[in-house]
Amino acid sequence: MEYKVTSFATSAARVAPGVRVPDPHAPFAQSDAYQNVLVAAHEHLRNTLEDECIDIHAWAPDTVGRYVRTQTALFVQGWGIPVNDAQMEIVATALVKELTGYGPLDDLLHDPAIDEILINGCKDIHVSQGGHLVRARQRFSDDNHLLLILHRILAPLGCHLDASNPIVDARLPNGGRLNAIIAPLAVDGPMVSIRKFRKNPFSPAELVRIGTFDAAMQVLLRAMVLSRCNILVSGGTSSGKTSVLNALASYVPAIERVITVEDTAELSFNHPHVVRLESRIGGFGGQDTISVRDLLRHGLRMRPDRIVVGEVRGAEVLEMLQAMSTVHDGLMATIHADSPGDCLYRIEMLACFAGFQGSEDGLRRQIASAIDFIVQIKRLGNGRRVLVSITEIIGVNDNLISTREMFCHEVQYDTDGREHDRWVNFGIQPHSHKLEPFRRELREALNGSC
Repeated sequence: MEYKVTSFATSAARVAPGVRVPDPHAPFAQSDAYQNVLVAAHEHLRNTLEDECIDIHAWAPDTVGRYVRTQTALFVQGWGIPVNDAQMEIVATALVKELTGYGPLDDLLHDPAIDEILINGCKDIHVSQGGHLVRARQRFSDDNHLLLILHRILAPLGCHLDASNPIVDARLPNGGRLNAIIAPLAVDGPMVSIRKFRKNPFSPAELVRIGTFDAAMQVLLRAMVLSRCNILVSGGTSSGKTSVLNALASYVPAIERVITVEDTAELSFNHPHVVRLESRIGGFGGQDTISVRDLLRHGLRMRPDRIVVGEVRGAEVLEMLQAMSTVHDGLMATIHADSPGDCLYRIEMLACFAGFQGSEDGLRRQIASAIDFIVQIKRLGNGRRVLVSITEIIGVNDNLISTREMFCHEVQYDTDGREHDRWVNFGIQPHSHKLEPFRRELREALNGSC
């Protein structure tokens, strides 16, 4: 099927109801006129497809594009809408995405530079790029338009979003995560957050290159993983915990069997033998719920060489501490905390909430014997994500967990006021006996970076 788009001159004969004339001094794709033309042309297209009983999803992409451009030209000419050929092409391209893609979200979802998409109602879309939140030019025509796109994303996943089920948390086919809340719980329109993940996670060398940590820290991190130290990656929201954990997992030998346990599957390991387990939210009253704690218990029976917990946030902390303290060295996990001290306090608090049976001193001794290192990551004010410390747990002294910081991060400023990262190496050899095979390598790296 061949379609030909006829070039046309703009006309002021008549204008479709509700369509505003574009402002020649404003970017067309960001104008109200563009939104009005797009909404009217979209309705025209849907009516045409319905009247002609056309299943546009059965067509090849090129055929869809030609058909949409033809219909857009006919609509614009028929209503005498004063847009030029370039502007009509913008409208037609957007209509293809409305019909076969995800509308205003299509470009954002396919942009690898975007980490997160945050939708605060139909008119307000923000994206996270390199740790910075910026407002996107895209928007929806109204809440119904936004809900239509959400249903298109969620329908293949078997998820429902309506007044009786106004909250949804779903894992996307590409590994991302979508969380949406609508009325009556969301007062100002649908609230949506879409978190995206790199198809190929950062390697340690890439993290060094982009300034997350330096080469000496990389040597220590590699030794920690290979020597089967138990590691907690601690950090705040959107600080880069998952990226660091993915990078650390790249050091796990290929012959080992890795079991990951997550609330929502986000980890992406470049490893030949990974068993991925994801918790399940039950139905009404919590029936059929499978928690991270349940999965961790079963994962310990699946002959793991390594266990990786996506995020420790509940009662699973008891199983994790027990596993770390017995025969399952090399366990890695992330935890939401703003400092190594806060991380240890949070572990204690979670263990108490989970029903730990024992004294405060006994709990702290178990924590100190279980965890070897805390790797703290932080998102700085300028959006960059850096490791701000590597801290070793060395025991309990006077009923307090003793720690020793091996690296810390500093920001320095040159004469022009520009920021530069610097990691202070205290030149201290790790206390853990697990690192004995790497003493010489660590001595050279640590002494060389002092």
